[in-house]
Amino acid sequence: MKFFLNKKDMITINQMFDQGHLNNEASLDFALDYARRTENYTKALAYITRAILIDHVFEEGNKRTAACLIKSYIEYEGHKIYDDKLLIMIKEILAKNISSINKIEEVIKDVIG
Repeated sequence: MKFFLNKKDMITINQMFDQGHLNNEASLDFALDYARRTENYTKALAYITRAILIDHVFEEGNKRTAACLIKSYIEYEGHKIYDDKLLIMIKEILAKNISSINKIEEVIKDVIG
């Protein structure tokens, strides 16, 4: 299934944690454009996750926004996600400054139960 969230949806998710102010709109636009063109939802999540965590799409609340997005989307796709592994994954991406889409996709797949 194609990624169906848009920029407004992403801002709404961020507003659960902060103001929803964009810090790097171009990165979010690029990631959303790619995500809508792929049938692979984990690849789509990897692009969006990279934009949020590495490119700091929002002024604040990037980690919480990414966690909420990943958890919600994986559950929407009918899979279980391990919250403890999700938090570790986000910390790992940030600590190691992982920018490779393929590597981010691998760590996303690791949190799916």
